[in-house]
Amino acid sequence: MCYSAQIWAEHRKYVRAFGVEIDIKEYVKLFWQRNENDRIKIPKAMEESFTAPQGEDEAAIKSLTDAYKVQQADKLAQELFKQRKRLADAQRSLAAKTTKAATEAKRIASTKIEWLLAKLADSRRTELKDSDSRIYPGYFAPVLIVENGKRLIRPMRYQCRPAGKPAAYDTRYPGTYNARRDSLEGFWKNQFGYTHGLMVVNAFYEHVAKPVKNGSGAQTESVILEFKPRPVQDMLVACLWSHWTGDAGDDLYSFAAITDEPPEEVAAAGHDRCIIPIKPENIDAWLNPDPANLAALYAILDDRERPYFEHRLAA
Repeated sequence: MCYSAQIWAEHRKYVRAFGVEIDIKEYVKLFWQRNENDRIKIPKAMEESFTAPQGEDEAAIKSLTDAYKVQQADKLAQELFKQRKRLADAQRSLAAKTTKAATEAKRIASTKIEWLLAKLADSRRTELKDSDSRIYPGYFAPVLIVENGKRLIRPMRYQCRPAGKPAAYDTRYPGTYNARRDSLEGFWKNQFGYTHGLMVVNAFYEHVAKPVKNGSGAQTESVILEFKPRPVQDMLVACLWSHWTGDAGDDLYSFAAITDEPPEEVAAAGHDRCIIPIKPENIDAWLNPDPANLAALYAILDDRERPYFEHRLAA
């Protein structure tokens, strides 16, 4: 499964590369919703692409982002004050008498203070890092689609909730950020052949079990590997998407990356799935699928880019 990916997050990059239109209203709605619900996750590089807004809608997104940053900084500052008080109380208790409770309170408060200070410092950072373009399940990312005959870039959540399913589907099927090729005509039959998208990725990350040895014998531990294509390239990853609507009028655009059997080097590294990067000449055919000709769509998935995936332990 594609646990995480490093993506193109800047909307204008898609405009320059693919001549797309931006679903700017959906962007505005997403950033507004995040100010109401901070469980909505947007990669830093995606929000920073609106720092020099062009037009009223982009200016509105920048204003929403600025307000969100203030809101989050206030929450961090409040929690920092709380943990500093907890630390001071524990230190006073320990000065009078050493107890297990006070020692543990000091340890926890110290750890949380260090984490909160790092989060505050990072929230003020303006220079982007590669990790700022990385998405995880539940994060929003730009997805390239075709709608009404036009190429469009729209922000969607990286965990697909199929139309017609209850919202609880997210919890029941937490792995729906990936769509297995062997289930495209089963679980994904209402998306495959109907709603196709592309995500531009230049690295992906996977949990892999690695053997370790200790006194009791050989065991395994989970590590995260970073896989990058060689030669270096941006990959057009095949995706499926859905527009879900709820009874209360709420809605959600979400997507899943299609995965298939891995190339030899990915399998040798310990992982059993891999994303599918399609060739640029197949973009239009993939984004304009014919449900009556699924064989042509499988042919596109077979006629994929086949870079060598170099791997290393993720930082």
